[in-house]
Parts: sequence; structure tokens; C-alpha cells
Amino acid sequence: MKNLKSIALALVVALGTLSASAQTKKVDVSKSTINWVGKKVTGQHEGTINLKEGALVFKGKKLKGGNFTVDMTTISATDVSGKSKAGLDGHLKADDFFGVEKFPTSKLVFKTIADKGNDVYTVTADLTIKDKTNPVTFDITVKGNAATTSFKVDRTKFGIEYNSGSIFSSIGDKAINDEFDLTVSLQF
Repeated sequence: MKNLKSIALALVVALGTLSASAQTKKVDVSKSTINWVGKKVTGQHEGTINLKEGALVFKGKKLKGGNFTVDMTTISATDVSGKSKAGLDGHLKADDFFGVEKFPTSKLVFKTIADKGNDVYTVTADLTIKDKTNPVTFDITVKGNAATTSFKVDRTKFGIEYNSGSIFSSIGDKAINDEFDLTVSLQF
């Protein structure tokens, strides 16, 4: 019994030491940006979306984790104005696309991280949009109190099928690419 208590105490101390050496750095959402580009046969649109909250986890200077919540209600086109902007923003927020009334946030949670050297890491994360979770893999560069990444997301994996040329073959020049691009700049 005494031996069991000693083992339990050693385990508690070891776990406490491990968690104490990890440092969580909260992302400054007011200084961080997410830009998106959606392409279609006849052109493209671009815009922004805001982080609601986020954090990166470090052990020493090495990236070890991260999790983020995106405020889907803030999705906004930046390449159009007036009625065109209002129409596009409304459509992106509607059920055809992100359904922000029912799904006001999306989440990204780092699952595995491989150090590539030179402040670059390959991350595989779980991305949840519209309550559907799929893995995404991307490289992220971390320097000082900043991190940057760019990656593609296949919207059809999250049930966003509106005018998908791979799903609706007869829509011709109304087709919208399945993938959209995200460029993320984090400050913490």
C-alpha cells in the first residue's frame, strides 16, 4: 500500500512538472486576421472572418498544441460593395453555405505537430464547420509572438454543396470550386 502511494505521488509530481513546463499563449483576436478566397468558373471572391478566441501551446520554444474558435457570423466579402456585398455576405451566412444562425462558430483543434525546423511545423488538426469534423493538414510558421499559415478547405466535406461542380455536373459556368483558401496571421 505504501509503495502504491509512492507511485501515485511520483505520478502526480511528474504530471505537474509536464503541465507546468507547457505554456499557453492566448491569441490577440483584435490583431489576428483570417482572409479567405473562394473561386468559381467566372472569377473569385475574397474576404475576411474573425477569430472569436484561440491559443497556441508551447513547451519551451516548440509548438505543441493549438485550438481556435472562429466567429462565422463575421464572414464578410471585401472585393464587392453596396448591394453586391450585402447579397454575397447574406448568401455566405445562409444555410446554402455556412448557416451561421444555426452554426455561429467553427473550431480548429491541433491533433499532431511535426517540427520541420526553421520555426516551421506541419500540423494535422480537426476542423469543425456546421457540426461536421474533418482533418486538415498545413504548415505553420511561428516566429516571436506571431504565427502564419495558408491552407485549403474542401467545403463539400462539411456539407456545403451549393453550386459544386463535382456534385452538380450540369451547372456549367455557375460552378463554384469545392476548395476555398484560408490565409491566417496570428498575434499572441
